[in-house]
Amino acid sequence: MSRGGRTKDRAEPERRCIVTGETGPKPGLVRFVVGPEGEIVPDVLERLPGRGIWVTADAEAIGTAARKGLFARAAKMPVTVPADLAGTVEAMLARRVTDLVALARKAGEAVAGFEKVKDWLAGGRKVRVLLQASDGSVRGKSKLWTPTGARYFGCLTASELGLAFGRQSVIHGALAAGGLADRVVETAAKLQGLRISGGGADGGTTAGKD
Repeated sequence: MSRGGRTKDRAEPERRCIVTGETGPKPGLVRFVVGPEGEIVPDVLERLPGRGIWVTADAEAIGTAARKGLFARAAKMPVTVPADLAGTVEAMLARRVTDLVALARKAGEAVAGFEKVKDWLAGGRKVRVLLQASDGSVRGKSKLWTPTGARYFGCLTASELGLAFGRQSVIHGALAAGGLADRVVETAAKLQGLRISGGGADGGTTAGKD
């Protein structure tokens, strides 16, 4: 399994992390490119032009690449690395996850709230992703379960989940299989990799009910 949380599949395109030297599927790594002014730019959508520089989705790995000049070595040229690059990547991934969940909600493929999520789980709805706020009550979150074949993520805060569902705060959410769910899984796995390594997933002050 990659450190970004994705089981390695040889059928997927693979890239080499400039920090660990390990080769793995792209969903477990974050892509960077050199910008027009020679700065290192995170490319979380993997669409920017230029040669990709890949780092494991891990805050420590990104910090090591910045601190030890590994981006310049990989680019074979002098580069400027922004301060707190791992924090920037984390914020970009969090925004991407909330945007994808919001799109799924608008398409009728996502629900929020304990009772609605429980109804989906108990009613046989094919759930692909179970989302629970990192700062939600442990007792409340333990009352829901991850179906076989689904993925669980506790890397978003209640306010971030609330943003995705158009509310102030959300503790519990679920996405149906198909549609945008696989893209949420891929991006959330990277975010979870960064936040676990930085001590930010499934922790912090407990939020209220949704």
